[in-house]
Amino acid sequence: MSKPLVHIYTDGACSPNPGIGGWAAVLISPQHDNYRKELSDAEEQSTNNRMELTAVIRGLESLKFPCEVKLHTDSKYIQQAFTKKWIETWKKNGWMTKNRKPVLNQDLWKALSFLTETHDVEWIWVKGHSSNEENNRCDELAVQARKELANRLKYK
Repeated sequence: MSKPLVHIYTDGACSPNPGIGGWAAVLISPQHDNYRKELSDAEEQSTNNRMELTAVIRGLESLKFPCEVKLHTDSKYIQQAFTKKWIETWKKNGWMTKNRKPVLNQDLWKALSFLTETHDVEWIWVKGHSSNEENNRCDELAVQARKELANRLKYK
C-alpha cells in the first residue's frame, strides 16, 4: 500500500534576528479533497533559521502516520542540507561542519533528521515573498504569530 501524499509549506520569521520568532506550516492533502491544516506559533528568543527548522519539524510531527511529503520551503539552507546531503556529512562527522565547527541548531537538525526516517520527503525550494500562494500564507501566519507574542510580552 502506498503512503498518502501531503504537501507541506513552511516559513519562519524573526525580527530582529535574533529576537522574537514565528513559524508556520500549511499542510494540504490532495487525496482528501485538499484538506488543509494551518499551524503556527512563536518563541521569545530565536533566529530565522531556528524558526524555519521549527516550521518543518512541526509540520512533519503533525502527520499521524508515514506519508509521502512534498515539503515546500523558501529556506535553501534546509532544502540543500538534504538535497546536497550536508546532513549526512554532519552526522558522519559527529555533527561537525567540514570546517570542524559544531553544526548550529543541532537539536533541531537531529529532530528533523529523525522525522525524515518516517516520511518520504521531497525537498522543494520556493522563492519567498513571491508568487507561491501557500508560501505567502505561511509567511503571514509566522509574522502574525511573532507579532502576537511581541504584543503579549509588552503587556506582561
